[in-house]
Amino acid sequence: MLDCFVVGIGGFIGSAVRYLIGKIPMKNPASFPVNTLLINIAGSFLIGIIAAAAAKNNHINPRLILFLKVGICGGFTTFSTFSLETGGLIKSGAFFTAFMYVIASAGLGILAVMAGQCAVK
Repeated sequence: MLDCFVVGIGGFIGSAVRYLIGKIPMKNPASFPVNTLLINIAGSFLIGIIAAAAAKNNHINPRLILFLKVGICGGFTTFSTFSLETGGLIKSGAFFTAFMYVIASAGLGILAVMAGQCAVK
């Protein structure tokens, strides 16, 4: 139960920071979602640092890792977890699986959004 609380607090922080960054006005004539791109890249970089630090040092409190990876990074962007998992597949040599995961996640995710929108119409 304490783990859920730790993740929840981290998720609150990550979500609040994502919201605030999303409110930063950016001049963008092409309507490209720059804020979201920056959030996804920053979250991916952050989860990479956390995962590498956790792998190098087994003395780091597992709840701190849970708070940072699942809580903060998960609340900030689930894209960071997707990127970490894809990177892990590539590092393990599962290139085809990584490729299929990327294609399926992006393609099916977009289709799911569109289907959800159509369901409401």
